Amino acid sequence: MALPPPLRTSVTPAELELIACEQLVDIIPLVAMERTAFISGAYGPLRPPAKCKVPIWMATNLKLKKKCHIVPPDWLNVDFLQDRLTRETSQPEFSELPFRFAEVAKVILDVASDDISNPEKVRSLLQDIREARQAKSRDGVSKLDHSELSLPNLCAMEINEIRPFFVRSMGVLTQLVRQPDPGRMDQME
Repeated sequence: MALPPPLRTSVTPAELELIACEQLVDIIPLVAMERTAFISGAYGPLRPPAKCKVPIWMATNLKLKKKCHIVPPDWLNVDFLQDRLTRETSQPEFSELPFRFAEVAKVILDVASDDISNPEKVRSLLQDIREARQAKSRDGVSKLDHSELSLPNLCAMEINEIRPFFVRSMGVLTQLVRQPDPGRMDQME
C-alpha cells in the first residue's frame, strides 16, 4: 500500500529488510573460513560442504562474491506457499507465516534466486499471498472498534503498512465515541 508522505511516519520497507537481515539462514560455503567475530556475533567456521548458520546479511555478501549457496528457509518453496495461499483465500483469519517472511523472501529472491527451485512461481505466490492479506486488512477496517484491534498473524511489513492509518483511525473513532451526541442529551432530559 502506497501512502501519501504525510502518513509515512513508520519504518520504510528498506529499513525493515535491513532489520530482517539479522535473521540466521543456512548456507553451504564454497570457501573455507575461520570463525569470524562481528558486532552481532561470531559466525563460522566455514568448512565446505558442511552447512553453517549465518545472518542473511553475511549470506548475501558471500553469495554476491560467489563464495556460498544460500539454503532457502523451509517455508520459501512452492508447496508451502501454495498451501498458505489456499488458506488465505478460504479462511477469514490470516494464516500463520514467519513474522518477517516478506522481507526475508525479497532479500533471498533478489540475491539468490538461483538457489531456489522455481523462483518465478515463488515470487508469484508471494505476490498473491500479499494481495489476499491486503484485502483482509481492508475488510478489517469495516470491523474497526474504538477499544480494541486484533489482527493475529500479521507480518512486520503489513503492520508497518497499516500502522499510520490505524493509529489515526483509532484516534478519530475514540473521539467520536467520547463526544456526547447533542440529540441524545436532549432526549435524556
